[in-house]
Amino acid sequence: MLEKIQQTKAFLASKTQLKPKAGIVLGTGLGNLSTEIKIETAIPYEEIPNFPVSTVEGHSGKLLFGTLNGIPVVAMQGRFHYYEGYSLQECTFPIRVMKALGIEQLFLSNASGGVNANFEVGDIMLITDHINLLPDNPLRGKNISELGPRFPDMSEPYAKNLIASVKQIAKDNNIKIQEGVYAALSGPTFETPAEYKFIQIIGADAVGMSTVPEVIVARHMDIPCMALSIITDLGVDGKIIEISHEEVQQVAKAAEPKMTLIIKELLAKLHN
Repeated sequence: MLEKIQQTKAFLASKTQLKPKAGIVLGTGLGNLSTEIKIETAIPYEEIPNFPVSTVEGHSGKLLFGTLNGIPVVAMQGRFHYYEGYSLQECTFPIRVMKALGIEQLFLSNASGGVNANFEVGDIMLITDHINLLPDNPLRGKNISELGPRFPDMSEPYAKNLIASVKQIAKDNNIKIQEGVYAALSGPTFETPAEYKFIQIIGADAVGMSTVPEVIVARHMDIPCMALSIITDLGVDGKIIEISHEEVQQVAKAAEPKMTLIIKELLAKLHN
């Protein structure tokens, strides 16, 4: 793993001189946030040694180096998922590489189904905690002590100072945001009504198929995380309707400008 990380880092260093301060993972329907990044270098995943290749519509599969609000960043335009057949170690490998490149924070985004009765389609949820319902953990197996401890603390998976900053930014810009717990399932099926009910009972507010493995790996390496989720459908009694991936993308795209503004302002606050 360490050899692979160094090999990938060396390849990327040969392509760009940029030293990213923050890493960004652009999820479903959020790839267009990249239009706000002043891109210096864009590298397709298939050209990057040891990277998997994204197979999901709406995830274009490029690693972007550039500046956002004048701050140097590295962004994943499209992520990797367990349901694509990759191991969680493969899914989270890019986060390992981002740490090697020197990022100081990780910002993540996703689309999710809301199970909180107070949520509406199109809401942005600031993730305050998560529940890992995936059938694996990216840290399973021999621990690499150079990357982090055998038993990482997860008492603050999402940094409280970043959560407070996002809430203030949203308030200052009159953006309505919800807060809640995100549960991760393997997918690729959307949830049944009974599964939505189960997820609500165990204490989650939204459910999706990503983000949690990336946060686990980031926290293993002591990277502070902030994550935003767009509620693209509702798993609430009486509001459950048939949903397609295309509809999820459309809702996510509509909420994208607000997400972009929050991330730009947060970067400026942290690094200016």
